[in-house]
Amino acid sequence: MANVMFVLCLTLDVQMANTSRPLTVTDVQAFWMAMTDERIFKMFLILFTLILFIYINIMMMVTLRSKATFCNTARYILFGHMLLNDTLHLSVSLVLYMLNSFFITLARAACSFLVLLSATTFTIAPLNLAVMSLERYVAVCFPLHHCQLATPARTRLAIPFIWAAGCVNVLTDVWILFLAKPSFYLAHTICTHEQLMVARWQGLKALTLNILLFVSVALLLLYTYIAILIEARSASSDKASAHKAMKTVLLHAFQLGLSLMSFLYVFLESLFSQLPFEIYKELRFANFFVVVILPRCLSSLVYGLRDEAFKPLFKRNFLFCGSWVKVGPS
Repeated sequence: MANVMFVLCLTLDVQMANTSRPLTVTDVQAFWMAMTDERIFKMFLILFTLILFIYINIMMMVTLRSKATFCNTARYILFGHMLLNDTLHLSVSLVLYMLNSFFITLARAACSFLVLLSATTFTIAPLNLAVMSLERYVAVCFPLHHCQLATPARTRLAIPFIWAAGCVNVLTDVWILFLAKPSFYLAHTICTHEQLMVARWQGLKALTLNILLFVSVALLLLYTYIAILIEARSASSDKASAHKAMKTVLLHAFQLGLSLMSFLYVFLESLFSQLPFEIYKELRFANFFVVVILPRCLSSLVYGLRDEAFKPLFKRNFLFCGSWVKVGPS
């Protein structure tokens, strides 16, 4: 078990004076910082935010279990999967933040598991949005076939495929490194994604796959929106249902934008690491809180509060901590 170490903050100038090469983002991440009042406040702010929204997501999942209608409707099954995925992502973010805050090092084998889970849940978010948009597209454009195509069983079957697609990127890195250099995973390090990036091609691969992912999902959302818009203008369509579906797809586009903000984190982290250390540590906190934490916290909450059938049940459940909720037939 790694020791928790508190030492005085090292400055960038001192580090540069003792090295013959430019500092990388992994070098800067390894700087130890003193436990000041300001740092304690920042830790409390992040911990409070993460724990609050993890609780909100759990109460939303409990609410989805409170009615059989929610449990057997494709749209709510996918919403429940979104909540589970976001809760896992926030929980792993909480663990990684606490480890790095107290400079607790882990064996790279354990770190790679946490990074794999974090990266997978990050990738799953836009994939889940894509499936949710397709479900709304089928409901509006093919209403007679919706009950056959979007069954609860088929919806649940799609979830493992989403997870399989979500873990490909990081899992390939883990296996290639394991086969090439097994001893790499025995060493201890502070646990960040960058600490596991040993080759330039890994960063390029991750960047390419993430760009391809977000562009593909964005194009899919655009297609479903246009298709629903055309259907809404036809004389035979249920215009109220079509307009509601259009707003849902637009909401998914907003959620994709929130996920895209998280995609910028690594780029901004690398950019900020080139600045003086005192500036870097302030910007790193803002980057983590605004770009990673808040978008993932707000995404599911905005979607849940928009649903008129779900919102009143969730409000009661949130206030009474789920003690009153029972699964009912309706």
